[in-house]
Amino acid sequence: MAAPPGLLARERNLLLALLGALALLGWAVVLWQSTAMAGEMASPTMGLDAPLFLATWIAMMVAMMFPTAAPMILTFASVSAGKRARGQAHVPTWVFVGAYLLVWSAFGVAAYLLALGAQAVATASPWLLANAARLGGGILVLAGLYQLSPLKWACLWRCRTPLTWVLHAWRDGYGGAFRMGLEHGLYCLGCCWLLFVLLFPLGIMNVGAMAALTALIFAEKSLPHGGRIGQAAGLALLAYGGLVLMVPELLPTSMPSGMEMPRDVPLPLSTPMPGDMPMPLSTPMAPSPPPPTPPGMPGM
Repeated sequence: MAAPPGLLARERNLLLALLGALALLGWAVVLWQSTAMAGEMASPTMGLDAPLFLATWIAMMVAMMFPTAAPMILTFASVSAGKRARGQAHVPTWVFVGAYLLVWSAFGVAAYLLALGAQAVATASPWLLANAARLGGGILVLAGLYQLSPLKWACLWRCRTPLTWVLHAWRDGYGGAFRMGLEHGLYCLGCCWLLFVLLFPLGIMNVGAMAALTALIFAEKSLPHGGRIGQAAGLALLAYGGLVLMVPELLPTSMPSGMEMPRDVPLPLSTPMPGDMPMPLSTPMAPSPPPPTPPGMPGM
């Protein structure tokens, strides 16, 4: 017996509202964290230990990827609901979504380890520290080239055709849904991973950059001319990266040379106040004048 179309529509709307609410919650966490850590934007690890970095990373993924992954998640939910309505085995959508998030969480662990390594190398190498902005420009150029690569578009094609991919990759049972979530997460990662690496040179908690990347990923996956938008973004990244290589100050995380704090200069904490200045010991004291002689007494 088929379920009423109205019931399926209500379930779809409920799932869409839930994804939207989770994405808004993720953005709220990101905004709060970026305000609390404004001084750490240029640090690859934001000064966080691994658990807190990973929690922040997951909040970023929920905020940025749930809106862009919504068409695929809704398609999986619709196919699963259709199977349930026909009395066939079905799996809750959260199994698919959980496996999808697991892929991005693993990428967050790898990103943290790479950030730790980069931070250690930069600290030990003054040259790398001085040329960090130019290295960021190189990452921008790399991301632009990847936007134009065949691997990028092979992964993007699967994200742009959710119904075709779900029907082709469908596997029954909880294990099948989990594997589908992993596969889609890997395709999504292959499509967008270098765009997320851009957050390191642009500022890991740069909310403006995050919003721009979210809009770009959504346009690539969902709009009719998403392919051309992605190619235009690749050309823009190439141009911006080339400019940063020539003018490093164009990168948001670069520090102007005149803004460096002085080092090894002790604060004058022990400077005496004017009233507390000691008398110089080597200065001879002037002799006191003799007392006046009383009138009528002969001098001695």
